[in-house]
Amino acid sequence: MAPTSDGLRRLFAPRHVAVFGGAQAAEVVRQCKALGFAGAVWPVHPRHAEVEGLPCYPDVASLPEAPDASFIAVPREGTVEIVRQLAARGAGGVICYASGFAEVGGEGIKWQRRLVDAAGTMALVGPNCYGMLNYLDGVALWPDQHGGERVGRGVAIVSQSGNIALNLTMQRRNLPLACLVTVGNKAGVGIEAIVDALLQDERISAIGLHIEGLDDVAAFSQVALRALARGVPLVALKAGSSVLGASTTVSHTGSLAGPDALYDALFRRLGIARVPDPAALIETLKLLHVTGPLPGRRIVSASCSGGEASLVADLAQPRDLDMPAIPAPARQALHAALGDKVTLANPLDYHTYIWGDLAAQTACFAALLQCRFDMHLLVLDFPRADRCVSGAWQTTVDAFVAAHAVTGASCAVVASMPEGLPDGVARQLLERGIAPMQGLAECLDAIGHAAGIGAAHARLAQLQPVQPVQPMQAAQPAHAVQAVSTVLAAQDARPVPAAAGMPQAAGVPFHDLDEVQAKQALAAWGLATARGMRVPASQAAQAASDLGFPVVVKAVSRTLVHKTEAGAVRLNLRSAAEVDAAVQAMAALSGQFLVERMAQGAVAEIIVGLRRDAQFGLALTLGAGGVLVELLQDAQTLLLPASRADICGALATLRCWPLLAGYRGRPAGDVEALLDAVQAILAYGQAQAGRLLELDVNPVLVLPQGQGVVAVDAFVRLAGSADDPIAGPQGRHPPAEQQGAP
Repeated sequence: MAPTSDGLRRLFAPRHVAVFGGAQAAEVVRQCKALGFAGAVWPVHPRHAEVEGLPCYPDVASLPEAPDASFIAVPREGTVEIVRQLAARGAGGVICYASGFAEVGGEGIKWQRRLVDAAGTMALVGPNCYGMLNYLDGVALWPDQHGGERVGRGVAIVSQSGNIALNLTMQRRNLPLACLVTVGNKAGVGIEAIVDALLQDERISAIGLHIEGLDDVAAFSQVALRALARGVPLVALKAGSSVLGASTTVSHTGSLAGPDALYDALFRRLGIARVPDPAALIETLKLLHVTGPLPGRRIVSASCSGGEASLVADLAQPRDLDMPAIPAPARQALHAALGDKVTLANPLDYHTYIWGDLAAQTACFAALLQCRFDMHLLVLDFPRADRCVSGAWQTTVDAFVAAHAVTGASCAVVASMPEGLPDGVARQLLERGIAPMQGLAECLDAIGHAAGIGAAHARLAQLQPVQPVQPMQAAQPAHAVQAVSTVLAAQDARPVPAAAGMPQAAGVPFHDLDEVQAKQALAAWGLATARGMRVPASQAAQAASDLGFPVVVKAVSRTLVHKTEAGAVRLNLRSAAEVDAAVQAMAALSGQFLVERMAQGAVAEIIVGLRRDAQFGLALTLGAGGVLVELLQDAQTLLLPASRADICGALATLRCWPLLAGYRGRPAGDVEALLDAVQAILAYGQAQAGRLLELDVNPVLVLPQGQGVVAVDAFVRLAGSADDPIAGPQGRHPPAEQQGAP
């Protein structure tokens, strides 16, 4: 049974708290007092009369009423029983501190199931989690010291790691932290449910996530889109990489679209900023807390140093931040403030002629903010307070604050090093609506993330949640299947033995289609494939003559996935003699050969792949194709559903896109035909979603505009028996030559 949203609301903002256990429970009492919790705190212990000066209750039944929130720090057996009693009494929610559940495996898994059953519809966070801190309302269900303080508005952080969460409370980067929740094993409520509950509090400006893994990607995507719609940005620090399914990855797509690429695709789709480390998480959340998502990537920077100005320019360029020329009105105002000695450029080095002059600096910064760009930066590092005086630096800050008060433009003061911005100054800036950023690179990254979230919000109407994962099945229902052809019955359909290097996929029997079978299946959905014939060695030369030279000859076998490495393909054969020689050289690989008319004149080679992941379902990968796929690593992954516009947008981000658009006078590729081909492959994949494990079409040769595309190789791996029929669209069959008929 799913927990109720009301239970999470009561847990996060309780009127009363019950704490169970010994030393950890006593620490929760102390922390609630220290943070100023105004509600009742009820210690529960069967042998203690009081805890931290508060009267102690012997059990759940003796509590004055059902507590809104409970912190349970007793061994796992006792935890399960207390949870059962709280649920029966109608408590709001519980945080389970104890370990020894699913994280240890074995019996722990059984105990975690018992825990979930005991909770029923009551909200349960954990087990094996550190707790929760609500700095808005003074709630500390937290068995340790922490570094936070009460705030009226701020960001929330949801973390799978208790220690990382503890470290984040100790940050000295002036991030207003409103709420912190650790989730541990996520046995009850998952990250998506917690985020959804946090979205109900208008005092929360942004939400940071430390994620080791998601249990329900589709549900998470729905909540993330709700956050985007409400203007509450999400920032994710994704740790670790799943190896689930890695043993079954034999395709090119598998090498390009690993689990980390799937998370990238998820965050990109949902407008979630992904950051690499805790410092970036803090700085990005801080900027978003102050400015929210940004409408664009145009920035202007000012400093009193040419070196700092150059550094900003150098760091902004690889982050795709735009530093346009200063507009004419702002140039005129800057010239009036700075005179003829200062070159007016972006980034601006305003020199030190006006250093320490409050009125002159205010005029300079007010002119700068007239640019009305998406972000306005003042680069400023304070001297050490223990050895130096900083009066002129404070004057500079005061001038920037005064200029901002007049214009209201989005702006930040950024120290090139984190220690260059004192706490007092940072607090002053936060109170005035200016982001105090600590670290130049982190600041520019944060601006890029804020702009990315803004761009996602602008296209919110076009964004769709990720589709739920379809359960694996051995075959489609018989009534839903339209057989493409009878070729499978005529060909070798035995399961590939493990010795062939293709072990079973997570215990699911599977089989591979050979190239001819794969092309037949895909052609039925509209994919244009090369004209060819499947023949024995003795007929290869005649088939080549019938098709017309030049031709390609390939050995056909379900065990030949990477033909180039195996020496199973010969290109550009121009005579019957060359064909005979080729099949003789490959005779040890197979007794069947595919002879195809060689496509020529392609402007680009593209790989199109689908790969099943246990968490994400099918994902689409597009990239630069051919034999150098892994070397080039030029690919984008999309989660499904993916529209034609999504596919085109992903193609346009590839480094090989200029080849499709027409590079240096070369003809442009037939992009519309390529989009048709991708959609045909997707249609086949969706029809086989319950069976498809991996699919590669590599390469798809893109011909000049108006001439179409040709898929020249394909690989398909399906769950289940090779005797299961292949689903195809009603009434559609591949052309005869694609069936191997002469």
